[in-house]
Amino acid sequence: MTRPLSAAARLDLDDQRCTPVPEPGAATTVITLVRPPVEGPRQTAPAPGRPGGGVARLLRREDGIGQFLRFVAVGGTSMLLYGVVLLLLQDLGTQPANLAGSVASTVLANELHRRLTFSAGGRVSRLAAQLQGGGMAAAGAALTALVLAWADAVAGDTGAATQLLLVTAVTGLVGLGRFVGLRWAFAERTPCAA
Repeated sequence: MTRPLSAAARLDLDDQRCTPVPEPGAATTVITLVRPPVEGPRQTAPAPGRPGGGVARLLRREDGIGQFLRFVAVGGTSMLLYGVVLLLLQDLGTQPANLAGSVASTVLANELHRRLTFSAGGRVSRLAAQLQGGGMAAAGAALTALVLAWADAVAGDTGAATQLLLVTAVTGLVGLGRFVGLRWAFAERTPCAA
C-alpha cells in the first residue's frame, strides 16, 4: 500500500536536482525534497520550448549582468513616467513640470531598483532606498548642470545638438555611477565576527 506524499514532497517531483530526504519522525514513504546548495549566482532554467530562455533568462539572473539589464529596464520605465508627468503638467510651466516628473520618476526608480534590480526588498527599507537613490540622482543632476554650465562658459553657445550630446554622455556616466553605487548600497552584507 502506497501512502500519499507530504505537501513538501509534492512541490518539485520533476526537478531531478532535488534529493529525497525522509522527514524526521515520519514513515519512510513520506519524503521532503531538499535542493543542494547553489554555488554562485542563482540561474533559472530556460522557459519550456525556448532554447536558452532568451532575454527573460538574462533578466532573471542575479549577477551583475542581470542586475544591469534590470537597471536599464527600470530606467526606461521611469523615463516613461517622467514623460507622462511632464506632458500632463506642462500648463504649470517647464520647470515645475520638470521637477514633478523628476521626483516622480526618481521615487519609482528607487523603489523598483530596491525590489527588482537588486532584490533588496527584504534587507533595505523604503526610506533608505529613497535617501540613497535620491541622493545619487540629485548628485547626478547637479553634475549634469555643472557640466552644461562649464561648457557654456568655455565654448559659449554650442548649439542644441552639442548640448544634447554632452548631456547624453554625462547622463550615461552618471547612470553607470548610479548603478555601481546602488549595487554597493543595496548589496547583501555578512556581519563580521567579533
